[in-house]
Amino acid sequence: MAFPINDTIISAIASLIDDAKTGTSRVPTHYDISFEVERVNLLAVDPKELGQQVGKAKRVRAILSWALEHNQQAGAKLIELLLSKVKASGGFRIGSENYVGRDAIENAMAAFKSEGFTLEEDGTIHAQVLNNLTGKELTAALLKYAQRAQKGSHDAALVTGTGKDLLEATAAHVLMTKYGAYSSSLNFEGLLGQAYMALGLAVPQSNVVTGEPTVKALERALFQSALAVNKLRNKQGTGHGRPWLPEVTDVEAKAAIEVVGTITIFLLSKLTP
Repeated sequence: MAFPINDTIISAIASLIDDAKTGTSRVPTHYDISFEVERVNLLAVDPKELGQQVGKAKRVRAILSWALEHNQQAGAKLIELLLSKVKASGGFRIGSENYVGRDAIENAMAAFKSEGFTLEEDGTIHAQVLNNLTGKELTAALLKYAQRAQKGSHDAALVTGTGKDLLEATAAHVLMTKYGAYSSSLNFEGLLGQAYMALGLAVPQSNVVTGEPTVKALERALFQSALAVNKLRNKQGTGHGRPWLPEVTDVEAKAAIEVVGTITIFLLSKLTP
């Protein structure tokens, strides 16, 4: 599971390790931070390694802010490692000498929630499960997945708790919203086609009508793109490992998941204009 990274989460992580105002040092120490930063190959942008005298919070914020712009994969991994260190050291346990405080925990919970992740009281984190969501709540959750997909986050291709990929889950949601049901026996093309028709969008099989809105060409092209991306999907072991066929390169996979995000947002915008 790839962790999300944005400015709000960076600030929340920095607060979790900030002990400047407490008067006592907490884990992770500067040494611990150096160890984790080295693991993700970000020492070159570490202020402390560059000779600056900085506190832990400012140090981590600087590293993650650089990663947000230049290497989100490394930044996301560092967030995961630091959060794990805080949890393992008792940072989420009241009474522990390393307890980070209620405010810092609540801020972190809110920050991760904004990206579709649930941070539990004990520091455990997981992608939001969508099984029990319906209506506007499900629309909002799918939108968060789509926004992460647009940034190339590969784990956003599979929607936790549904057994479906993002486009599949979105098409099913469109039909449930419009009609209250859909056929689970439909293949991907059939499911997406029905969702398209429910939203009044043009599919490639529909005849081009003289004088039709020019956006209809875009609608057809997005449908074809969705089918093309679906052919790249690894149907074996859904939810485990890389969701693409072995021959798909990382660059191609990134382009594909960004396309998935774009089409998903397009469909959701038509569902709730």
